[in-house]
Parts: sequence; structure tokens; C-alpha cells
Amino acid sequence: MSRKISLNAHLALDADGSKEVEIVLLQITHPETEQVIRLSTDPTERISYQPLRYGTRSTWLGADPADDDQVFFFILVSVLLPDDQETAPPAARLLIEGVDNELTEVLRSTQARAAVSMAVVLASSPDVTEQEWHGFKLVSAEKSGEGITLTISRNPLTEEPWPAGRMTRERFPGLHP
Repeated sequence: MSRKISLNAHLALDADGSKEVEIVLLQITHPETEQVIRLSTDPTERISYQPLRYGTRSTWLGADPADDDQVFFFILVSVLLPDDQETAPPAARLLIEGVDNELTEVLRSTQARAAVSMAVVLASSPDVTEQEWHGFKLVSAEKSGEGITLTISRNPLTEEPWPAGRMTRERFPGLHP
């Protein structure tokens, strides 16, 4: 199955050497809070001096690039993009580096799973989405060395119940004379 990408992304991928930078944007929401966490894999521009923060301004998922509270903030993260295997649901892994134990405790302290969306954009055109994935849930958060590995996944279609209910006499009296 082919996917559509912009001409700039196509030229950057075909070039021997390109100055174009691909950025992964992440948006994390949680049902227990109204806060939206926006993260970027690139320090595209300086957002503030005190505290010193970098980030990417993009309109992806309705973010307002003029609002400093809606910027995708830069973090040191390695991203394994979602794979496309027939035998398993799509899954991606994020390795966030330079964190302390408090973040691990926060990630493990909730009962409900956080919702995660991902997109790939170019640094020169952060409003043009090259690829995106929605509907992921935070499955696990494992501490490893000085980082945390977050695994996000979708529920496989094979876990959907079928048939949804049993055709018993009590539930479907019209089927049983």
C-alpha cells in the first residue's frame, strides 16, 4: 500500500544528502486530567530563556503555534515508529533519556491508560503532516538505566468479541419458540 507524502519530503528522501530534518511529534492525553502533553524530537527553536526550553511550533491536532503553552516541547527521545505486522497489533516504543525516578512513579501511578498520537513532519514545514498514527494507548513504562521505555500499542482486532452475545432464550426470546 502506498502512502502520500509531500514533494519536499519526497525530494529529501531521494537526495544523496539532505538538510531536511524529520521530526516526530507526540501528543499524550489522559482521562484523569485535562492537560495535553505535546513533545517533539527536535529543538527547532528556542521557546523560553527561563527556564531554557526548545520546541517545535505546529498546527497538528489543532495546536496553536502562537501559544507558548501549545508548543511541542523538545525532549531527548528515540522513537521506533509503529510497525505493520500481520500477527501483532501496531506498536511503537519511545526511549526517553535523562529522567529521574519521580517520572517513573507518576507513569505507573494511574489506573487508566493514556492516549497517544504520533506524527512525522519536516522541520521546514511543521504544519504539513507526512505520516500520522492515532488511537494508541500507553501500554507500559519500564525504567532502563537513565531512561524510560514507553510502549504504546493498539488493541488487536482479534481481541474483539465475536459473536458479541450468546443467542440464549433469555436474551433473544423471539429466536426460540
